[in-house]
Amino acid sequence: MKLKLYTLTIAGLSLFFVSCKTASKMYEKGNYDEAVELAAKKLQKKPNDPKLLNIIQEAYRYAVNDHEGRIHTYSISNNELKWEWMYNEYTSLQKMYDAIYRVPEVYEIVKPAAYSSYLVTYAEKAAEVRFDRGIAFMNSYNKESYRNAYREFQASLRFRPGYRETIQRMNEAYDYAVTNVVILPMQQDGGFVYSSYSVGGNNLDDQVIRNLQYNSGDEFVKFYSAWDARSKNIRTDMEVDMRLSTLDIGRYHDSRNTRKLSKEVVIKEIVYRPDSVVKQYGKVFAEVTTTRRTMNSSAILQISVRDASGRWVWGDNFGSDHNWYTEFSTYTGDSRALSESDKQLVDRRREFAPSDNEIMRCLIDELSNTAQYRLRNYFSRY
Repeated sequence: MKLKLYTLTIAGLSLFFVSCKTASKMYEKGNYDEAVELAAKKLQKKPNDPKLLNIIQEAYRYAVNDHEGRIHTYSISNNELKWEWMYNEYTSLQKMYDAIYRVPEVYEIVKPAAYSSYLVTYAEKAAEVRFDRGIAFMNSYNKESYRNAYREFQASLRFRPGYRETIQRMNEAYDYAVTNVVILPMQQDGGFVYSSYSVGGNNLDDQVIRNLQYNSGDEFVKFYSAWDARSKNIRTDMEVDMRLSTLDIGRYHDSRNTRKLSKEVVIKEIVYRPDSVVKQYGKVFAEVTTTRRTMNSSAILQISVRDASGRWVWGDNFGSDHNWYTEFSTYTGDSRALSESDKQLVDRRREFAPSDNEIMRCLIDELSNTAQYRLRNYFSRY
């Protein structure tokens, strides 16, 4: 028990000295805010430590001088964001005040100033500036300016959370800034019927829409199905038409290779007595036929993008492939002529070609992934 208590005491003292050293190091490096916070945290447990008390008093004095110097510089600046910068300085000062206030003994010695009233004042000024900048961007009437306006209103809300007019304006800016992309139902060319395949209950356009809605890659690009756009009365900025122009579900093809084998083996043993056995050798023959069964399938998807006026603005096409094969062997003749690898092929259980639905699923998955990547990449320009 004494050993355990001794160990804990040593560990506690080590942690104390490390913390003290860290506060001291921050002070020596000129990181006065961090030095104040570290020293205040440690003084909660040992408020009378003279070294830490000296560090926190000196660090606080230098930190206040630094922040107030920057505040004065900003106050005479012509930059409209100066209120925001001043607010950030007062936030740092208030943070040190809060750290010291939590240690009453130290609070009485350092006597830090509270800056909460300044935070209220400058938060209001900073919010107002950001709001006015947002309104100015709104008056330019283009998507880029609406996006800038949206970000300005967001910044305003950081200083004035929940302000109703700002929220309304932000939502309005977003509605104008966003590019609404409607992905039309899948189309098919040629004699095949895409819907005849049961691909896990999902069509390619469903997969693409679902994944792009989850991760569009751009907060100002939204993807909808045609049904969603109609039911929610969504403004359509772009339409995506995807067409499965080629679909070839292959049939398996066999290629055969026949080899004649021979091997000299023991065909007879004559035992004259236990320690005298005579082996007679002879050749055995076999014929091995190896079949390689292959099945190749492919699909090609065409994508066309049109703007709200129906004008074609971008297109792409790409394919996916599914290749399957298996090998097996049969033989005639004497099995003793077979090599080990031949025996393995002969004994191999024959594999069946994948079903049309399985092949279609693989093709659709690959097309879907490629379509998502290329659409996301294209609309990142917006």
